[in-house]
Amino acid sequence: MSFSPDIQERLARARADLRMGVPIVVTGNGQSILVASSETIAEQRLKDIQALDGETVLVITARRAETLKARAYDTELARIVMPADAKKGWVGCVSDPAGDLKNPMKGPFKTQRGGDVSLHRLALKLMKSAQLLPAAVIKAPENAAKLALEHGLTVIPEALAAPYMSAASPMNEVVHARLPIRAAEAGKLHIFRPENGEEEHYAIEIGQPSREAPVLARLHSACFTGDVLGSLKCDCGPQLNGALAQMGAEGAGVLLYLNQEGRGIGLANKMRAYSLQDQGFDTVQANHRLGFEDDERDFRIGANLLKKIGFSSVRLLTNNPKKIKMMQDTGVEVTERVALQVGENAYNAAYLATKAKKSGHLL
Repeated sequence: MSFSPDIQERLARARADLRMGVPIVVTGNGQSILVASSETIAEQRLKDIQALDGETVLVITARRAETLKARAYDTELARIVMPADAKKGWVGCVSDPAGDLKNPMKGPFKTQRGGDVSLHRLALKLMKSAQLLPAAVIKAPENAAKLALEHGLTVIPEALAAPYMSAASPMNEVVHARLPIRAAEAGKLHIFRPENGEEEHYAIEIGQPSREAPVLARLHSACFTGDVLGSLKCDCGPQLNGALAQMGAEGAGVLLYLNQEGRGIGLANKMRAYSLQDQGFDTVQANHRLGFEDDERDFRIGANLLKKIGFSSVRLLTNNPKKIKMMQDTGVEVTERVALQVGENAYNAAYLATKAKKSGHLL
């Protein structure tokens, strides 16, 4: 029978469980760990996890550990031993940097060292893919498998999940239809759905671009605040409109609209980063304090969509060299970089300067 979910479907279920505050179990290398999101776990569930045998640890990224002055013995992550009486407020204070300036002294922390942390690493990847704070409450009780069976918890075998956590998910076109837009009456919108159950992505064709010549193209990451609300804190809205206008003026182009809000960390975490920027941190520092890298996006998605609709070479509208490299690494030739320098104002001047200085944007 084909009723049982495969590993991709189980991963999608695990992400949903974590967002709802339900623990999951991750298994591998003869181990099993109980994993819960530090952001969504309820007080009673935290208490129940702590009541199980063994040490409870709060696993955070090395980026967050650096801010907290906690030792990251495991290179990219740190396992902080939780006090026996720790409550949700303690977990939130360590995981979320919102109150760091008001309460800078958080420790000293005891961190675990030694042993296999592949399951902990997978737990953090799941938090990021669920667009949660990258911090997990973890325990390794002897009866983890029994707990999963008794309570209907989603079980993720690390050996099966690992390849899917690093590979770009295959995309399937759901539908396309004609869509006249302000930039060009001859428009067509393609909707693509990834097989891993994550966000859908879109390709907008302007005119009837030839598949035989490099097409004017842009990879545009979704920005609700800039694209929809007209935020002045970034240049996303002007870049979107400017790219579409240029394609309309030339009579042909393709815009890939990728649902990777906030450089791939999601809108909620992006707003957390904005709050940190209000405290005086720049965009890169804010991401690091939250536990993220400078940029968590996967530009392979855009390259795969281009190939799906028949394009193999582009004139890329971008200021970001990383987009060019990723396109070329995935088999799409970039014959020309077309600059897109629009939208600077008094509110985003420092943000754009940081993008140029720390992220290598050509501004």
